[in-house]
Amino acid sequence: MKKLKRLFQIKTKTEVFLITYALGLGAVERGLIYMQQYPGNIGKVFFCLCTGSVFLASAKMLEAVEYHQLLGVD
Repeated sequence: MKKLKRLFQIKTKTEVFLITYALGLGAVERGLIYMQQYPGNIGKVFFCLCTGSVFLASAKMLEAVEYHQLLGVD
């Protein structure tokens, strides 16, 4: 059960960067779809919102990993 639980835990910054990369790819793909569906400025705004949310999530994950490493939490 511990091995299964470990699959869903993010323990290192490297894991955060890999997850961020995957989220970024999905966000760009979704943003491009929005740009096709909504031509003009609103499509560009939706694209920026999609990619911007990845930056916010990444920053929070990095903070959490640093905090857990600082406190020595498993």
